[in-house]
Amino acid sequence: MTELSGSGGKLQPYRVGFLLVDNFTLIALANAIEPLRMANQMAGSELYSWQLLSVDGQPARASDGIRMLPDAAISDQQCLDLVIVVAGVDVIHSYSRREVSWLKAMARRKVVMGAVCTGAYVLASAGLLDGYGCSAHWECLAALRAGFPRVHCNNRLYTVDRDRMTCTGGGVPLHMMLRFLAGRHGKALAAAVSDMFVCDRLREDTEQQPISLCQQLVAAQPKLFEITQLMEANIEEPIELQELAQFAGVSRRKLERLFLKHLECSPSRYYLKLRLDRARRLLKQTSCPIVEIASMCGFVSATHFSRCYRKYMGIAPRSERLMTADTPCSVEPLIVPLERASSASRHALLKARVEPTYGVFGISSG
Repeated sequence: MTELSGSGGKLQPYRVGFLLVDNFTLIALANAIEPLRMANQMAGSELYSWQLLSVDGQPARASDGIRMLPDAAISDQQCLDLVIVVAGVDVIHSYSRREVSWLKAMARRKVVMGAVCTGAYVLASAGLLDGYGCSAHWECLAALRAGFPRVHCNNRLYTVDRDRMTCTGGGVPLHMMLRFLAGRHGKALAAAVSDMFVCDRLREDTEQQPISLCQQLVAAQPKLFEITQLMEANIEEPIELQELAQFAGVSRRKLERLFLKHLECSPSRYYLKLRLDRARRLLKQTSCPIVEIASMCGFVSATHFSRCYRKYMGIAPRSERLMTADTPCSVEPLIVPLERASSASRHALLKARVEPTYGVFGISSG
């Protein structure tokens, strides 16, 4: 990762730009920025500076309706060491070609690229994750895999692959940024920042996204867990139940008993629900034709798919897609101004001088 020094031998802070995509999640943004602020405080120097950016310099709306006033438009800011795309709800309809073009230009300048929550989708759209490992919020993974087969999607909390860093949402950006700090300044500073945020441990990049209650139940039954994992890995071409039983080394009768006892449904019903859940995400997150989604989820025809979807989801696939596209925002957003990021890091550092942790590490910026 690039480190730049200014004139006169004075080291400059590492410059981070947060590109806010409409409907981004505030919790992911805060968890990505705060470790940088605390690193500055504990070092007693400006290791990092940061800016909030939007496509046109106008306020970007978070998923909770709050509007954030950015510090600059993307066209105004070119001098960055790291760009992190912050996205959230309905990401595939929330960004434009201008953001994609700008990200490509930044990558050509050898700027490190990152993404939090569903921001990986935007990086993938720019072709900047081809051949890279990638983590994203589980709700976005189906769309990523369907739209960008050259991206190596995984279910990990976060992934650092060469000059790319991507992660899921919620509190996970904190852990990715702690890993980032440890790589640049050592584990001691990262651990100290973690302690300041009352974070009991640094989560590893190999950890998986939290699994559902249903999966937690089957995890206690190794055979059942193995079978459900096989089902999830074979959505497009479903495996016959007899074959699943043979893979797991159990009889079909025992397989059915395990499902009824622990999941309160038959194996066929569970498998169908997995396929329909995948189809629902694809309907909402991609523009793939319904007939193509039917094939991707293991249905023999669009008619069969539509019949099953309506029966179990209570709505036709076409109506599901139309409802997603036409749902209006009923919340009148608030305007929440922020300080200009050119001075935000310095302002935070000045305020931190009264804190007992100020300067305990004494690390030089750069």
